[in-house]
Amino acid sequence: MASSRASRRRNPVTVVLLLMLLIGFFVFFFSSPESSTPARIRHGAQEAASNILSPASFPFRRTKKPSANASAPPVVHYQLGNITATSDPVGNRESILVLTPLARFYPEYWANLLALNYPHELISLGFIIPKDSAGNAACKALQEQVAKTQATPSSQRFASVTIMRQDFEPPLGSQLESERHKMANQKARRAAMSKARNSLLFTTLGPSTAWVLWLDGDIVETPHTLIQDLAGHDKPIIVPNCYQRFLDKEKNQWEVRPYDYNSWVDSSTARELGEKMGKDDILLEGYAEMATYRSLMAFMADGQDGDESKEVKLDGVGGTALLVKADVHRDGAMFPPFAFYHLIETEGFAKMASRLGWSSWGLPNYFVSFLLHVLAACMHASTIANTPRSTITMNENEASTGPGVLHAIRCLSIYAVTCLPR
Repeated sequence: MASSRASRRRNPVTVVLLLMLLIGFFVFFFSSPESSTPARIRHGAQEAASNILSPASFPFRRTKKPSANASAPPVVHYQLGNITATSDPVGNRESILVLTPLARFYPEYWANLLALNYPHELISLGFIIPKDSAGNAACKALQEQVAKTQATPSSQRFASVTIMRQDFEPPLGSQLESERHKMANQKARRAAMSKARNSLLFTTLGPSTAWVLWLDGDIVETPHTLIQDLAGHDKPIIVPNCYQRFLDKEKNQWEVRPYDYNSWVDSSTARELGEKMGKDDILLEGYAEMATYRSLMAFMADGQDGDESKEVKLDGVGGTALLVKADVHRDGAMFPPFAFYHLIETEGFAKMASRLGWSSWGLPNYFVSFLLHVLAACMHASTIANTPRSTITMNENEASTGPGVLHAIRCLSIYAVTCLPR
């Protein structure tokens, strides 16, 4: 009997089982719990998303080969009440989502974006690109620049980059400004823009996003402190004045002219026009056929020495460089692709936000610059030069026209005429 027990103790199977049991005890008692849960991967200062279902504002790295033992999708808790959107976004480490509908890629836009001195690890980027030949070229050029930027030191990389392609055809066959600004094209064009903006917003807005900066792909010049400057006003919606640089042939030097007419203070004339319209009709700004007599922020600048911090409460906003507290979007304010109180896209967004209790503000003396499309800009300037003064200024009974406004109007006339072909 004794020899039988001894043989069992010397049995190789028994020895192997004993060793496996000992190894199991060592692993259980001495391994770190963090090492056994590969739920998140460190990506610079931010955590990377471990699953494709995680918020788009966190970077996600797709594995080359899916594993049969892959971890289950994460369950993540977010306290939305703890997200701040304050006048000190850098000090409070607030995440910014920069969204750009991109029809064409301009290196000047990307260079200006890289020059923003807001901490890049707090900036997520989102782009939506039309599915046409120009969009294909824009997507390729964008991806090349993104790859270069994200390969730089971590302090220069952005927290995440999302590139989307539209799932609908562009309404216009040409992106020339002469076509984009035709009155007959406005409803279809801006409805498509609304759909693109909404698709981009709903896909990329994450639970940690504090601010959303809408930045057009044609904006090529802004102060490097754009985000801090706009957020410093602590307004739910705020927009700077967008001007366009152009070459004055008579002076042989670069000048500027007002560009974005979608930031305005409403007028009784516009409201009366709206009351006479059909439910699907929209009001448009800057056209001789539809004189609204609204006060346009484009003509409220006080000259080169104007106070950059001056604020004006607005009823409509443009989207060339528009900073929005993320809670405004979370509350349901989006870009209507239909007539909303006879307004559409960014102007309709301001109206919808107002109905939700959020106010819109403008900075008439704080400027960003729009890229000059030389031939198209001259054609558009020809239209403006032949537009009656009453359609681009406010009714004197409804708003005061100070010297700065009159100066801007005179400048517009001069610049428009000098741009015309001789």
